[in-house]
Amino acid sequence: MKAKIHPQFFEEVQVVCACGNKFMTGSTVNSITVEVCNKCHPLYTGEHRFVDTKGKVEKFQKKQKLAAEMQKKLSSSKVKKEEKAEKKTKSLRELLQES
Repeated sequence: MKAKIHPQFFEEVQVVCACGNKFMTGSTVNSITVEVCNKCHPLYTGEHRFVDTKGKVEKFQKKQKLAAEMQKKLSSSKVKKEEKAEKKTKSLRELLQES
């Protein structure tokens, strides 16, 4: 194995859940925070509850708006490029191919 390319591994890292549950594990990160653990996950507890995603839906909708704007911008620039290509002077070879 190569030297100095492997991340530092911490044997005892504390994982803290949003429900307050804490447990130890090994990781390359000093501390870990999670939203759902085995003590509060609906699959393990049998409870049906809503898990808050902290604005992930709004973040996704924001990305969709930006993508739509970029699509409009790209289509307008594509039209401009086509117009510019039509205005370009044609070579003799292109003129002969058209006729």
